[in-house]
Amino acid sequence: MNISSFSQEKESIDLVIENDEYWWGGLSSLGYETPYNNNSEVTVNLFGDNHGNQAQPLLVSSKGRYVWCESPVKYSISNGILSVSSNQGKIHSGTSGSNLQSAYKYVSQNYFPSNSKIPDELLFTNPQYNTWIELMYDQNEDDIIEYAQSIIDNGYPPGVLMIDDNWQEDYGTWEFSSRRFNDPKRMMKKLHDMGFKVMLWVCPFVSADSQVFRKLAADGLLLLDAGKTQEVLWANTRNKAAIIRWWNGASACLDLSNPKTKEWFKGRLDYLMDEYGVDGFKFDAGDAQFYKGGLVSFNESSPNDHTQYFAELGLDYPLNEYRASWKMAGLPLAQRLRDKGHRWEDLEKLIPDQMSQSVMGYAYTCPDMIGGGEYQSFLNASSIDEELIVRSAQVHALMPMMQFSVAPWRVLNKTNERICHDMANLHKEFGSHILKLAKEASVTGNPIVKPMELAFPGNGYETIKDQFVLGNDIIVAPVIEKGARTRNVVLPKGQWIDEQGKKYRGGEKVITIDVPLKRLPYFKKIK
Repeated sequence: MNISSFSQEKESIDLVIENDEYWWGGLSSLGYETPYNNNSEVTVNLFGDNHGNQAQPLLVSSKGRYVWCESPVKYSISNGILSVSSNQGKIHSGTSGSNLQSAYKYVSQNYFPSNSKIPDELLFTNPQYNTWIELMYDQNEDDIIEYAQSIIDNGYPPGVLMIDDNWQEDYGTWEFSSRRFNDPKRMMKKLHDMGFKVMLWVCPFVSADSQVFRKLAADGLLLLDAGKTQEVLWANTRNKAAIIRWWNGASACLDLSNPKTKEWFKGRLDYLMDEYGVDGFKFDAGDAQFYKGGLVSFNESSPNDHTQYFAELGLDYPLNEYRASWKMAGLPLAQRLRDKGHRWEDLEKLIPDQMSQSVMGYAYTCPDMIGGGEYQSFLNASSIDEELIVRSAQVHALMPMMQFSVAPWRVLNKTNERICHDMANLHKEFGSHILKLAKEASVTGNPIVKPMELAFPGNGYETIKDQFVLGNDIIVAPVIEKGARTRNVVLPKGQWIDEQGKKYRGGEKVITIDVPLKRLPYFKKIK
């Protein structure tokens, strides 16, 4: 099947946006642009494009309206009209109740119900640590052990340790590189003895011309280009595997529409667990745009379907992480925001992007890596902004998950490093509460963290993007502006107490509080 030609009769709807109506959904990576209103001008096509992050064929409104389609949609807003179309499936739209909360409850129960399972508990209860920024493409046994030991030596609680890209012999050859790992089984035991669970980075790509490539090509387990077959003298197969350009070069790609391919890949992952004691996997890539361009797959599939096939693999492994997803809301997959730069404007996106994840039904979320996951940002030590890393750690601390990568003890002065240390311990302190909310989410579909308007609808909170609600009764108000030492906070009606023991009456006016660098303000509702 030619993936890019996948189409059928087009269906579309037009909705007039009310003057005081706001809409969320579609893409987590554009969450900072939402909510949309009748003055917005936007066009997004989800077919073959998840914008590097979670996507969902869903739009929900502050007036209780919703739009859903089982297939990719194109949506646009212009001149106060929301237009939604699909070439592949029926568009469902309607009204449930009168606010965002009632609309979300309806769509989550009817279109992506939770399945009573959650990802591995350690992802929620303790900080996570990723080797990417410290080691980049030089993943090796000695430095991984050193990174893990430095976590312990600096008093940070152990948690999940993610060994990132380039531990493997080759893409598709999922075996530890013998040049960089002397005894991976012993390394794994050391990490376990320190208190870590260990994840390995994997992807659906296969290095061209490798032995594994030749075998997979001959067995028909790779995506083919439009030509399907080749006439090359002495070739081991007539199957013409597609070569796809991605951030690490040019590779073939597994055809996960083929059950035999899934069986092969799962066999390699299970081998790593059985042979070395690996606990889980960071599933990277899988973006829908990699499956465009006339590729041919075993079963009739859209590019978005291939993203979904890759995500479904993680359901067999409770310790998992995904960055690219399509229609996987309600399911027990850890969903991380795409890599952000080491920039204040990117820090400002963390909360609204994560709130977008929540409104789309992705409950088990992580706001990228602390300080940013784009490794180029850390190549020049003089460009590192200590205040930015501290404030980033504070944004993470009371999110469902928090993930370190750059080592605070290496790049920060002692005072600032201690603040990050305190934030790691704060997350651990709240770990049992976050885990409780995760388990509730697996039954009710309610996200762990919520935008203000979802938790307290009808109060005019639609455009608040710099604070969020943990559960239903804790409002977290991190600082996301460089140099800020005061900030405004909005509290709904009721009695609230902050982390310092000061009480406030909500619902009356915006309050202004002091926020020295060491402070993460949060407020618990007491009645």
